Amino acid sequence: MQQPSAHASNMDQAAYWNGMAGRHWTERQAMQDALLAPVSAILMAQANVAAAENIIDIGCGCGATSLELARLVGPGGAVLGLDISATMLARARELTPPGAPLRFVEADATDYPFEPGRADALLSRFGVMFFADPALAFANMRRGLRAGGRVVLACWREPRLNPWMIAPLQEVYKFAPRLPELDPDDPGPFSLAREERVRRILGEAGFSDVALTPFDVTLDIAVGRGVDNALASALAIGPASRALADQPSDVRQAAAQSIRAMLAARQQGDSVPMAGAIWIVSALNR
Repeated sequence: MQQPSAHASNMDQAAYWNGMAGRHWTERQAMQDALLAPVSAILMAQANVAAAENIIDIGCGCGATSLELARLVGPGGAVLGLDISATMLARARELTPPGAPLRFVEADATDYPFEPGRADALLSRFGVMFFADPALAFANMRRGLRAGGRVVLACWREPRLNPWMIAPLQEVYKFAPRLPELDPDDPGPFSLAREERVRRILGEAGFSDVALTPFDVTLDIAVGRGVDNALASALAIGPASRALADQPSDVRQAAAQSIRAMLAARQQGDSVPMAGAIWIVSALNR
């Protein structure tokens, strides 16, 4: 097996995203893109990408945001999609039409040799919460931005504001042991939930004009396909899936039944709308 391409401090994340997590995201790529479409729309609106711009997309995964960025910049622009998951990048390349102003690179933004001072903007939809040393990673990313270049990021706010992820996990905990307790600053989906930490990291990395704008979103975790599809998503991706990964079949079945009942109580037609909360983080390379 080829060694994942990552900074030494992020090798566990590279292994994770090149393993089961990457496979599950790739298998459910269309569903995940539909699920997160409301977030992508907010991110693109806040980024205000113009034709002919040069954009870096960090943690691009299966490529949905990179493809939209390529459409926005047009033939006079360029988009670089960066991710540590070879599995997800393979899907991104499959989805890319011929001639798109877009290339994908398997690399870690912590030490990737960005072309200095070239990019107009650096964007990410949930791709920057997993660095062991985020200040180091953002300092390296800043080198790829021109003077005055901008950063626009979407990241999750605190867990209690994101029941679409946490409610299934709470059902799992009725039957399975709790996941190991993480420090709030540990790499993970909520590592940039605290405003003061985000400001400190970006400041240490050399950015200025840091701003965080909260957005509340409603996510249809069934993506219009009914409660069974919502259950499949909860069992494949997210904290509930991690908590059940090594559990025996009887525990998994009991947890699945409990999750399904919780989701069914929220069902509206073929949708299962649940609340989510994000930050849109912006900063400048002064």
